[in-house]
Amino acid sequence: MEWTAMEINPEMMSKLGVGESWHFVDVLGLEGEQLSAVPRPCCALMLLFPLTQQHESFRQQQADKVAENSEVYFLKQTVVNSCGTIALLHAVANNKSKLTFDTDSALKKFLDETANMSANDRAKHLEKNQPEADKVNFHFIAFVNVNGQLYEFDGRMNGPVNHGDLSHFSSVFLLNHVQDAAKVCRGFMEREQGEVRFSAVAFCHS
Repeated sequence: MEWTAMEINPEMMSKLGVGESWHFVDVLGLEGEQLSAVPRPCCALMLLFPLTQQHESFRQQQADKVAENSEVYFLKQTVVNSCGTIALLHAVANNKSKLTFDTDSALKKFLDETANMSANDRAKHLEKNQPEADKVNFHFIAFVNVNGQLYEFDGRMNGPVNHGDLSHFSSVFLLNHVQDAAKVCRGFMEREQGEVRFSAVAFCHS
């Protein structure tokens, strides 16, 4: 099963029934001055990057770093091209208490229905949606602060990766927390020598 790849735009969250004060913004760079332009508070960072052999080798090395945490919402990716949707769900589900939803929000309905499911059962529930397929070779992942820990969510793995304590504890990402996530993102870029096809968006409150 394959889906059409997701395109993130400013109207997307309102269409999914998330309160209008939360939206995605482009992250123009992963260094200090560029990160300072990200609106605050910011509760998640999503990275888009090409899938390469170097990345696959790196993921194999990370297999034993998968975290077990019942407080973290994790969803397996079982549908090709659904990584953008999976990353978005990870960003929203792990910040659900900070957001407001419309009464008919399809996103909230899905999260409520899958709240007590396993990662694999959540994937099966998502498979009920069957958009048309499209061929891409890029992948979305999300970084979220859950109780002061920086988690990396990749639906192609068996669980989230815990990157440890954030610089300063807060209930939401602030600038320093985006910097922590950006540091991990820069590692992705450094592993792909000569590759420039990276981009990132942040999930922010305005």
